[in-house]
Amino acid sequence: MSGVYVHDLDPVALPLFGNLALRWYGLAYLMGFVMGFLLLRHLARKGLWVLKPEKTGDFIAAAALFGVFLGGRLGYILFYHIPKLGWGSLAADPLLVFKVWEGGMASHGGILGLVIFTWFYARKHKVSWTGLGDGLCVVAPLGLFFGRAANFINGELYGRISSGLSWAVKFPTALMDAKAPESGSFEVAAAAAVNADPALAPAYHAMNESASGAAQHAFFEQLLAATRKSDQVKEAIASYLEPRHPSQVYEGALEGLLLFAILWIVRVRFPKAPHGLLTGLFFGLYAIFRIFAERFREPDAAWVIEGVLTQGQFLSLFMFAFSAAFLILAWKRRSVAAE
Repeated sequence: MSGVYVHDLDPVALPLFGNLALRWYGLAYLMGFVMGFLLLRHLARKGLWVLKPEKTGDFIAAAALFGVFLGGRLGYILFYHIPKLGWGSLAADPLLVFKVWEGGMASHGGILGLVIFTWFYARKHKVSWTGLGDGLCVVAPLGLFFGRAANFINGELYGRISSGLSWAVKFPTALMDAKAPESGSFEVAAAAAVNADPALAPAYHAMNESASGAAQHAFFEQLLAATRKSDQVKEAIASYLEPRHPSQVYEGALEGLLLFAILWIVRVRFPKAPHGLLTGLFFGLYAIFRIFAERFREPDAAWVIEGVLTQGQFLSLFMFAFSAAFLILAWKRRSVAAE
């Protein structure tokens, strides 16, 4: 067996009935919202947030629907899906907007969705918009962490090729990624997998006979399932896969855990920090961590500047402007309070 780990995690946490299943991706977002609710309620009880504890649940539920899900999914469609496959793919399948398991959601879109949602919520409930956002920004990184963990489990948004890396991962999903070099070895990898597990033969022959995308996808799903059960299948396809950075882990550690730790410490240690400070720190630090982590992530959209600037890095640059605006606002409020 190759010394490099071949990804074999199952995105389904619990099969239910028929085609229904509980996926880790959905559980990740659920965990993010539950942790967000518990932590925001704790901050509210300590007087470190602008909302009352009893309003936390309704706020999180609305933020999840109108901010994270709507903003994150539309962000993925606009920033990544359409530039890659065009508007025609969306016109052919309008329900794609709701199929979050196909491509997932864009963190930039989710963040923008939350900014817009909190603005409307603050106006309606007559609370400080920046104060509301500060609390949300403290707990949001945990949602990002759980989301990146789900990305790793799904074997998606993987990193760039890196030889000689002891913790590198080989992702079988790259075999069906047209932009990945592994895709050029799909046919020979498929044949090797069938030799290792004859149970794959019917789907393999059906794929070759029909030569349709649907048949290829059906075989590939069976191939992925076989890699989760059989070391022989993993060994058979391992030589056709490239070792890659587990960039989802990097992003989860930086944009998730580290960012959460920094903001939580600032929130607790400086309870009288002016509104907007934490929001400004969130935008600035998130942009820095995302731009850094993108150096190890396989670009999932066309380069903005070939070999220099990815789509994710480009979108992160705008966050520095948001960061500066909120930090300047917080500084002015601090100056006024000191007078």
